[in-house]
This record gives sequence, structure tokens and C-alpha cells, in this order.
Amino acid sequence: MNPEAGEFLSMLTSDEADALRAAGRPRRWERGATVMSEGDTSDWVLVLTEGRVKVSSHTSGGTEVVLAVRGPGGLIGEMSSIDGSPRSATVTALEPVAGVVIRDFAAFLQTHGRVAVLLMRMVTERLRDSDRKRIEYGAFDTTGRVATRLLELADRYGEQTNGGVRVALPLSQDELAGWTGASREAVSKALRSLRDRGLIETGRRRVVIHDVEGLRKRAR
Repeated sequence: MNPEAGEFLSMLTSDEADALRAAGRPRRWERGATVMSEGDTSDWVLVLTEGRVKVSSHTSGGTEVVLAVRGPGGLIGEMSSIDGSPRSATVTALEPVAGVVIRDFAAFLQTHGRVAVLLMRMVTERLRDSDRKRIEYGAFDTTGRVATRLLELADRYGEQTNGGVRVALPLSQDELAGWTGASREAVSKALRSLRDRGLIETGRRRVVIHDVEGLRKRAR
């Protein structure tokens, strides 16, 4: 499976990608499996080659907050590998996933200076994305945040059909709620509102966006 645009592996040359794969060993996980656990002290990194995972954390009250969804080409666990601190989030397979586990990522970066610079760029982009989401939580209502997440999923996983853009959702409603910082009930109400406006159609783990521009306006 080709790496998704914007994911770490897509930034590398073919020689760099081959060297990165050669530095690790392949491994697979079934859907629902825990790939990494928050608080764990392991320092290996994972480069996804197939499937998608969610990156999440839990509040003191036990509520799951979904921080990101990563797909093929994604780099997972780089922060702990670099600074030696415990894992800051849990990574869970949303579908069967495969990847390359790299034990000594720091050594790889030391011999591939351009890749180290690309890693810094990627980490910076993730920090900017985190800042944008914090602004969203303060400025947008739940429907606006749900619309924003649906547009993000459509951009990454959308398939053009006669009826609009079809998105095979890797997330349940509970997980979508965790990604928007809202309750499941609030997300259900938001989806119903978007359906009533004729902007989307929903089914089991899928959404068809009938009016992308209309949804974009509602996301603002």
C-alpha cells in the first residue's frame, strides 16, 4: 500500500525509505489491538505500511480523547524514541495493520541527516495542527468541529462517487466524539443536523458528503 500524502514515509526518497525499512523488522496487529500504551517506557518507533490506527489519551475521568488518526506511511512513537520519556498516548489498530518496528531510530537519524530534518518539520506541523484544534474547541460549536473532522477524513480517505464524496469511516461515533472533544450524544445530534441540511448521508462506519462546500461553510 502506498504511503498517504503528508505522512512521514511519503517525504522520503525511495533509497531513504528502503534504508528505513531495512533498519527494522515487520510486524502485524489485528483490528482492536493495542500497538502502544500510554505511560509505557518502550522506545521503538513504528512506520505503518498498511491500515490505520488511532492515537488517543484518557482524561483523569476516564474519557478517551482521540488525538489523531494515522495511516500508511505514518511514523508512530518518535517522541519517546528521541527523549526517552514514557509514551504520551495509546495507539490502537482501527483495522488490521502492518508496519516496520525500528529499535534504534536515533542511530538511523544520525546517519541520515536529511531524514532528521524532515522529522523536525513533521513534528512542527503536528504541533501547529494541535494548536489549530485547540482554537477549534474554543471557537467552534460541536457541529462545526464534526464538520471539520469529516472534511479532514474526506480529504485523506474520500472516494468520489455519483452521490458525492464517500468516506469509509475508520472511527465509531464514540471515537469521533473523542476526536471532536464532545459527547457521543452531541456528535449524534451534530450528524443529524448535517443530514437534515442535506450536507451528508450516514451509514455504518461511512459517510457520503453530498455538498462539500456547504459542509466547509458549516465548519467555519
